[in-house]
Amino acid sequence: MPENFYRNTKNGVFIFTVLFSILTISLSGQTAQGYVYEDLNQNSIKDANEKGIAKVAVSNGVDVVLTDSKGKYSLPISDDNIIFVIKPTGYTFPVNEYQQPQSYYIHKPKGSPKTFYTGVKPTPEMPESLDFAMMSHEEKDNYKILVFGDPQPYTLTQVDYFRRGVVAELAGTKDYEFGISLGDLVGDRLGLFYPYLYSIAQVGLPWYHVYGNHDMNYDVEEDHLADETFESVFGPANYSFNYGKVHYLIMDDVLYPDPRDGKGYWGGFRPDQIEFMKNDLKHVPKDYLVVVNFHIPLIEPDGGDYFRDEDRIALFDMLKSFSNTLSMSAHSHLQSHEFYGEEDGWKGKGIHHHYNVGTTSGDWYSGTLDEEGIPNAMMRDGTPKGYAELEIKGNQYSFDYKVVGKDWDHKMYIHLPKIVPHNVSYRGDIVVNFFQGTSKDSLFFRVDGGEWEPMQYKLMSDPALSKTHFDWDYSYTLPSGRRPSFPVPSTHIWRARITNKLPVGEHKVDVKAVDFMGRSYIQSSSYIIK
Repeated sequence: MPENFYRNTKNGVFIFTVLFSILTISLSGQTAQGYVYEDLNQNSIKDANEKGIAKVAVSNGVDVVLTDSKGKYSLPISDDNIIFVIKPTGYTFPVNEYQQPQSYYIHKPKGSPKTFYTGVKPTPEMPESLDFAMMSHEEKDNYKILVFGDPQPYTLTQVDYFRRGVVAELAGTKDYEFGISLGDLVGDRLGLFYPYLYSIAQVGLPWYHVYGNHDMNYDVEEDHLADETFESVFGPANYSFNYGKVHYLIMDDVLYPDPRDGKGYWGGFRPDQIEFMKNDLKHVPKDYLVVVNFHIPLIEPDGGDYFRDEDRIALFDMLKSFSNTLSMSAHSHLQSHEFYGEEDGWKGKGIHHHYNVGTTSGDWYSGTLDEEGIPNAMMRDGTPKGYAELEIKGNQYSFDYKVVGKDWDHKMYIHLPKIVPHNVSYRGDIVVNFFQGTSKDSLFFRVDGGEWEPMQYKLMSDPALSKTHFDWDYSYTLPSGRRPSFPVPSTHIWRARITNKLPVGEHKVDVKAVDFMGRSYIQSSSYIIK
């Protein structure tokens, strides 16, 4: 494990400088060359009978080249590069004990600069032939993947919450092809990278890891050096791969220190990262679905200035020639959706959907403890902690959100008064939080099997979370766990007035959510008229 297991450092905020440039690579005079080959006996050695694979993309983090007819490539490099293969459809890489695909080679002959958390140690001279092994792998066009937002443990205890509360219900699953964690893999204590990896490896799937603002070395002066410890454990922070008819981009979108004032961080991309994406996408078939994964959302739900506008526009410009696109993020510890159109700078066909996924840590492991001693950690918008499922059908996608510890059909929280007075003036509401809902969805309710009535979309706090805060305030005994964060307006709540003019007794209420993809979900509750 890396040194300095526990310490949390947030000092060392300096002036932002873009040092990692295309010029640095092109003027170094060094070259990485070798073969991408099919490893028939899976010994990770290119044997005489093992042929190279043509037209495979290989990158130094900026340039992207294709292998020739014999599987050979050549790339310019500097003294600070990670060379990686962009996995083509129909192949797979060997994985290590932590289920990390072995698709890259770190070239840092001088090692990483000295930081509190250890980075990459000095690497040997570049091999004469830097070869990458791949195995032929049948890939279906229709499949599912797992998507985790912010595991973000700050302690070993929280790593255990993550392992027992999330990973355990997925261990050994055969329903998915791979998983992606959307950043903030840990909470500032980079010594927890390996405990996190050990936990997530128990799912038993190849796993891809996004770099987040709590995964960085704070004691650096330049953004391209902030991921040195991350690189030593996870490899490149910017890379891509193909699976079926989908191209997945994994990008670091954390600018640190903030280029505006040198304090904190900002969402966006360096010029070399934009150049990599441009070069990468040149080799992607236009009929593929392109899924871009990063940590900080393009625009946060509260409307703050969290992402550099020109970088969002640059991303949109790169994606405009693809008919099917999606971007995913985490970071906010909320669940929300944005739909970008021409008025927002989107230049492609239709709209661009950005999905800000709910988190596996929920509200940073806060809240009361359940019977297993694990915090319920409801997020500030009333979304329970959980994870997303992305279902791919050819070059189309759909999403689903799974609440940890619940069945897949648990999609909403229905707030109703328990008892209402019969046939008098009364203002009672049904309030529904449709956890994975969007502003494009419609909700309806009915009482006792009657006609469906529409509900009104409303930006408001979740009443269940508000009640939790009141419970903490008015309790005369200290609740277990840690007090949750204050509620914020949720982007997936609907409300309607309920009637008290029915006969005295219990009445069943059904709620139906119809989302923008045409899917319907129904849950039920009841109230009593007395």
